[in-house]
Amino acid sequence: MDMPTSNRANTAARWGLVCAGTALIGTCYGFARFAYGLFAPEFQDSFTISSTVSGIIGSGSYVGYCLAIVASLVLTERVGARRMAVAAGAVATVGTAMVALAPSTPVLAAGVLIAGSSTGLASPPMAAAVSRWVLSGLQDRAQSVVNAGTGIGVMVSGPIALLLIDQWRWAWGVFAVLAAAVTLWVRLVVPFTSSESSGDSGRPGRARGTAVMVLAAFLMGLGSVAVWTFGRDLVTTEGHASSLVSTTMWTVLGAAGFIGALSGDLVARAGLARSWTLVMITMAGATLLLALAPGSALAAYSAAAVFGASYVCLCGLTLLWSTRIHPDRASFGVGVSFLMIAVGQSVGAPLAGALTDAAGGTSAFLTCAGIALLGAFVRPGRAVGAGPPGATAPPPHDTEEHDHARSRPDRVRRP
Repeated sequence: MDMPTSNRANTAARWGLVCAGTALIGTCYGFARFAYGLFAPEFQDSFTISSTVSGIIGSGSYVGYCLAIVASLVLTERVGARRMAVAAGAVATVGTAMVALAPSTPVLAAGVLIAGSSTGLASPPMAAAVSRWVLSGLQDRAQSVVNAGTGIGVMVSGPIALLLIDQWRWAWGVFAVLAAAVTLWVRLVVPFTSSESSGDSGRPGRARGTAVMVLAAFLMGLGSVAVWTFGRDLVTTEGHASSLVSTTMWTVLGAAGFIGALSGDLVARAGLARSWTLVMITMAGATLLLALAPGSALAAYSAAAVFGASYVCLCGLTLLWSTRIHPDRASFGVGVSFLMIAVGQSVGAPLAGALTDAAGGTSAFLTCAGIALLGAFVRPGRAVGAGPPGATAPPPHDTEEHDHARSRPDRVRRP
């Protein structure tokens, strides 16, 4: 029997939101934030900068993220998810365009900082939108799919770089055009609300388990920064890989990142605590492999694939962890945890660059692998880790409409 027309429309709206959110996360993270590491060797040559300066500039995207996500934590609940999501896309467009047109190192650094800020604006509103508009039983999977947009963005940036590696300004111009198109898509698809506040006047930062989550997220960000900022640089300088190998490695990293969409299913099977430990150890192993064999194309591809899958999966696990601790304020919980990932990366990028200049890239990668291994054992408590998928989805704001929607499982609330 055919699904009623209204139900089909509601289902299409729900997955349209998920697809647009995935594209926004892919644009902001894959292009505006992480593509800096893909083009780091070209930036160093074009602007005559050292690894230390390159690391400082790279950390600018993480600093921008930290500043933006603090603003997003406050504004998403006040102005609504769609406005903040559109703002994220607009900032990504401006930042990538600035990088494309940068005449000097300071302008490049400013463009990287602005572009990186878009990621801080994007994650909280999309988490809030999914929590509000997707049925609770599907939310873990939907959140994981949107989060996995990072992998898609990184994957798409690789072929663009391969085609335009000698004309990096054109590549970043393409990023800007794509960011503008995705911004328009988000504007058309994400439902409008004037705010996302649930009316909870409590102090969510004091929720039990927040401190452990914050530390784990910080160590995860710190442990991942070597690959994101200097991964391609390591295989080209110490591994003497060609541009084809190094950019293809980046594409593999992004393609594997989409496996991170399975993080919700992994939690359902293994639990949040076990999943966190397993995937953090996996990310540490990938970083170690790249450090030990940067000259092997097979090792580089393997390490990139494992790192991409594990990193995106960890972001998904962090997202689920935070929404379980702060079920009534998804944007707040996600914002705090992702902020700490970025703090770890903003601290780690210049340190990794300085360590690379002082002792070589291998030492920086070994250090980050050790930090990731340490972070594997900072994990959620039993009460948090055992929650079933979707169990902590925040209640909708309109109780009467919520009750009616629950009586119709295939119904999604409309604006």
